[in-house]
Amino acid sequence: MSNSVYQINKGINQSIEFKGLKAQYIWYLGGGVVSLMILFAVMYIIGLPSLLCVGFIGTAGTFLVFKIYKMSNQYGEYGMMKALAKKQVPKCIRVYSRAIFLQI
Repeated sequence: MSNSVYQINKGINQSIEFKGLKAQYIWYLGGGVVSLMILFAVMYIIGLPSLLCVGFIGTAGTFLVFKIYKMSNQYGEYGMMKALAKKQVPKCIRVYSRAIFLQI
């Protein structure tokens, strides 16, 4: 009987990661870059000097990249969704009437 060689698929069910960006932050960065390109086109069509457009878009793009990398490292794959969901939960529930308990 010959020996069989099996491949081991490591990383199954792992979140996608690209150059340190995890999961949905890749999409956030892509959307930010597309919006910066549209903003550059609008600024150029309006008639602003091209050097001013490039400088502003470069600064905004740098801020965008640093901010998204910071959020990716701070929250991780699901952390930001959990933090936003936690803000939606009320700190306490107040009932001013006994009627709700009498209906039970």
